[in-house]
Amino acid sequence: MSYPLRREEVLDGDQLKAMLNESPARAAQAILVAAREGVLDAQALLGQILLDGQGIEQDQPLAVRWFGIAAQRGHLMARNMLGRCHEHGWGCVADASVAARHYRVGAEAGLDWAMYNYANLLATGRGVIEDQLQALELYRRAAELGHAKSMNLLGRYLEDGRVCLADPVGARDWYRRSAVGGDFRGQFSYAAVLADEGNINEALKWLRKALAGGNLNFLRVASKALLNATDPQIREMATDYAQRSAELELELTPL
Repeated sequence: MSYPLRREEVLDGDQLKAMLNESPARAAQAILVAAREGVLDAQALLGQILLDGQGIEQDQPLAVRWFGIAAQRGHLMARNMLGRCHEHGWGCVADASVAARHYRVGAEAGLDWAMYNYANLLATGRGVIEDQLQALELYRRAAELGHAKSMNLLGRYLEDGRVCLADPVGARDWYRRSAVGGDFRGQFSYAAVLADEGNINEALKWLRKALAGGNLNFLRVASKALLNATDPQIREMATDYAQRSAELELELTPL
């Protein structure tokens, strides 16, 4: 199947995903043309594919430029991604305070990802003065918008009673919603609650889902935590997590 390089197709998210999956180079060409013509979504997408090297040669500094162009024109996800670049030093000098400014703009405009990222900085005091109350409020707002990662972190605040009243029932519900929403950390949190309740089979199901989707850092930490589990079946999962960590480490090691 081939795709014509029509401008309206660049603006169709499903069509664009199909193009990127089937022919990344052709999709990149369409995005580049539309971005140069001033199509706002295409400008943000061009930043993303330049950042990832998807269908086009990776160029992180140029990605920052295109994110900046789209952000200045009001594209909220581009604003969030500009914050990500400054937070992690992708194509620019890492500066958490600059990242925080971009996240704050997106958060105040109602973007759940920006709320989550800004809350992360507030919770850890990176680039801003630490403010757990504001972080909690942002996690809550993002969670209520359906942001699965924020649901898990909101659950942690409620479970621990950190700057709020402890609410184990509420924490359990947010962990469950995060797990169903596909966040691997939420799946691990929900599994821990289920294991404490004695529902081992259901806990194992969610641990396997978290194992399948987890990144290297998460799997390393989780494998150590599982070693302390009281149930032997849960404890045995530590080996699977450690093995997957080793596999991912090999995949990420330059040849």
